[in-house]
Order: sequence, then C-alpha cells, then structure tokens
Amino acid sequence: EVNLVESGGGLVQPGGSLTLSCAASGFALEISAYVMTWVRQAPGKGLEWVSVLDSYGNAYYTNSVEGRFTISRDNSKSTLYLHLNSLKHEDTAMYYCANLRRPFSGSWWWSPSAEIQFRGQGTQVTVSS
Repeated sequence: EVNLVESGGGLVQPGGSLTLSCAASGFALEISAYVMTWVRQAPGKGLEWVSVLDSYGNAYYTNSVEGRFTISRDNSKSTLYLHLNSLKHEDTAMYYCANLRRPFSGSWWWSPSAEIQFRGQGTQVTVSS
C-alpha cells in the first residue's frame, strides 16, 4: 500500500520560509522512478499545481511560485521536499504531495485531480502577519 505523509507546514510571516517534507512508502521502486508533484488547495478553491519533479530530475514550477519554491528529493530517505521562500499571503493553502499517472512536461492545463494517482493527507501552510 502506497503511503505519502506530509509534514513541515505551519504559520509564517510574509517573506518567511518553510520546508515541507513528504515521506513516501509502499512504492515498488525508488521515488526517483516516479513523477512526483506538490499541489495545493486554498480555502474555497480547487486543487492547484505548484511544482513537479519528473524521473529525469527535471523540475517544473508554475509562474506563481517560480523563483521562490524549490522541489527536491532524497532517494535514501524516500522523501520529497518543497522549499518555500519569500512566502506571500496568497501561498496560504493545504499542500499535498502526490505522484502522477503519466509523464509530465509542463502540461499545466491538465487537471491535477485527474492526473494524481496517490496523494497524502496534506500539511497546512498559513502566511499571515
């Protein structure tokens, strides 16, 4: 059984930083073999793409987080990370890690809900002064 457990969320002031972690277990292969993603959902809104890391190590970011967020992984710990810098009020959301059903090459028009195979329970990020 695949299990994804996010952690690291919290309350942070605008301009601050956080690092989110996602511990993965139950996959047949190392997490580097999968296309992994961070998505988020703000109150009253739908699921939104944030970043994708494919099996070749290519990282993709939406325009809203490009230059501020960094996605990475540690195969030895079977953990996916999202480093959040220069946080803004509009980054407030529940953040989820997930793996995708198929290869990704910047296809932000895809529906995240339709592309996700397994998803964790999420970790809350609140940006407020």
